[in-house]
Amino acid sequence: MMKEQTFKLDESTIKFVERCQEYGFQDPSEVVRTALQKLQLALEGDNLQESATLYAEIYESDRELQELTEASLAEWPKE
Repeated sequence: MMKEQTFKLDESTIKFVERCQEYGFQDPSEVVRTALQKLQLALEGDNLQESATLYAEIYESDRELQELTEASLAEWPKE
């Protein structure tokens, strides 16, 4: 079920959204939903990258963690 929400947009954004069919969208709502979905994916990707970078930094500075990881890999089944 879709819920309705009101937003304030500047004039150039409104003109862009009004031309939605030129870009293959059915209506302005579809443009906004698509844009927000892409923004959400981008932000989640940024968070994932930031998290991976942090884990890499922690791993790099923690010799005990490196040894534990290497020991686990040595015991990992080889195919």
